[in-house]
Amino acid sequence: MNTAQHAVERAILTMWRRYHEPLSLTELADTAILSKFYFSRVFRSVTGTSPVRFLTAVRLAKAKRLLLETSLSVTDIAYGVGYNSLGTFTSRFTRSVGASPAKYRMLSDIGMPAISSPFALANPLRFGTVTGKVTLPTTDVPVRVYIGAFNSPVVEGMPTSCDILDSSGFYELPRLPEGEWFIRAAAVAVRNVIRGRGCVRRCTSVRAVP
Repeated sequence: MNTAQHAVERAILTMWRRYHEPLSLTELADTAILSKFYFSRVFRSVTGTSPVRFLTAVRLAKAKRLLLETSLSVTDIAYGVGYNSLGTFTSRFTRSVGASPAKYRMLSDIGMPAISSPFALANPLRFGTVTGKVTLPTTDVPVRVYIGAFNSPVVEGMPTSCDILDSSGFYELPRLPEGEWFIRAAAVAVRNVIRGRGCVRRCTSVRAVP
């Protein structure tokens, strides 16, 4: 691993440890022991995105976990993950996930509804299908797994194609236009929900969940 990768790893570790603090680009660059401008270029070359956008993704990932695993209010979660404005947190969460924090919490229990594909059937692009397998550790808690294909390293908004599993198994992401895609999966503990009910088992496109 080269020096640049080590520097980026130090910055990312700082983000995960201090996401609740008002971290600035200068502070992150200092942890990487690089100048602010060089740090931004190196970070993007290693991760595919900017430090600010990566930090936002870390904060939203923490917020999602708190929404799913605690009964904290949305306001408490917003301030707990580093936002000093409930409105800013809610707008960024909604823009990234495709649902407000309150709706996200509700949908984790009832499952995601199917919506229309963002690509028309008449689209002349070449399409393909990505398949793979998800293996989960043994657990007594029912788990729902969301797998999606995104056009960015950071999970935001609507996946172009997705699948939903209720256990370990093979997934299928159909109708992906030719190009580069980032496959992301997230497992969510599901309580008081009958397996296989309240969610679409095969979907062309759903809002991004976790």
